Amino acid sequence: MIIQRDLYLSISPVLSSPEAIVITGMRRVGKTTLLKYIYEQINSQNKIYLDLENPRNQIYFQETDYDAIKRNLELLGLQKTGQGFVFLDEIQWVRQLPSVVKYLMDTYRIKFILSGSSSFYLKNQFSESLAGRKYIFELYPLNFSEFLQIKQVPPPPKSQSGQATLSLYTTYKSYMDEYLKYGGFPGVVLKATDAEKRAALEDIFTSYYQLEVLQLSDFRKSHKIRDLLFLLMERTGSRLDAQKLANTLGIARQTLIEYLSFLEGTYFIKIIRPATTNRDVEIRKTGKLYVCDPGLVRQFSQVDEGSLFENAVYWNLQKHGTIQYYQRKNGAEIDFILNNQHAYEVKLHPEKDDLQKAQALAKDINLSHANLVSREYVSLQDVLYLFDL
Repeated sequence: MIIQRDLYLSISPVLSSPEAIVITGMRRVGKTTLLKYIYEQINSQNKIYLDLENPRNQIYFQETDYDAIKRNLELLGLQKTGQGFVFLDEIQWVRQLPSVVKYLMDTYRIKFILSGSSSFYLKNQFSESLAGRKYIFELYPLNFSEFLQIKQVPPPPKSQSGQATLSLYTTYKSYMDEYLKYGGFPGVVLKATDAEKRAALEDIFTSYYQLEVLQLSDFRKSHKIRDLLFLLMERTGSRLDAQKLANTLGIARQTLIEYLSFLEGTYFIKIIRPATTNRDVEIRKTGKLYVCDPGLVRQFSQVDEGSLFENAVYWNLQKHGTIQYYQRKNGAEIDFILNNQHAYEVKLHPEKDDLQKAQALAKDINLSHANLVSREYVSLQDVLYLFDL
């Protein structure tokens, strides 16, 4: 089933611009489906689509004469005159592609819409040759509103009072339960049985390790990254202690930092940074870790429900902007700060006192508003649920 991903609303306004569009993200998040959806939205016959994971299609772009590549595209259906659109999927498989794209854009005014699985490589490849000539969009597993779309469930109505009713919460509870259990990879969501969903999650993890870690990385001790993957999933929602992780793995701290950079660049993890108001009572520097999908976390680790829910909340908030966290040395904290304005504290079953503490701390550091995000239903004002984010 094809749905309109939220990211399309950001891509659509620049489809008529001359710049290249690059869609990147982890494998199996729906980049190919989004690319084909955009292809169908282009009201033109002068367009072609190629999957570069297919070695046969890679050959078309391995000419040293870039004009010969243009002729190859014409043989595939691109017209010689008029605005042409070239859609290329899995571009990380053709290393020289950025210079090819730049030449064809400059010489023939071709509009390129591209996708690739690894920003770790794409940002290096495209940083110079297409500087100022591209838009990069990052696609993630389905957020909860997209999950409801693919389930063909109407979105919840907006409450006039700003507080969800028990009946509304109950209507969406089973869907929230499924989302937290199996996550938002489209291929998992569309499976019919629990056994099929678990098998799909296993396949996604295996594919990531085989195709990203083993084939695309140049790290010699790939088994150390494998072990790190499992250690990180167990630490979802926690502040990272890089030295402790390095000691556990038996590697240098700098090597661990390189591994973390790779895993973040290939979208397996996200490390958010602390906000600071320059007070000496605050926790600085240490990042908090979130893993790309709650389904993978539950499948491969034994984290508690609170950490699992916090992980899901992060991935549903990040679509709205920049996320940080805040913590003081005395333990007072705010789980998420959105765009330096809005505080969100995550609880499985909050009490009124939790809300008062969050609002007081938010006010103290000059944030405009604070909400609790609750796993279970509570009859309190300023409490949100997964379907509200």
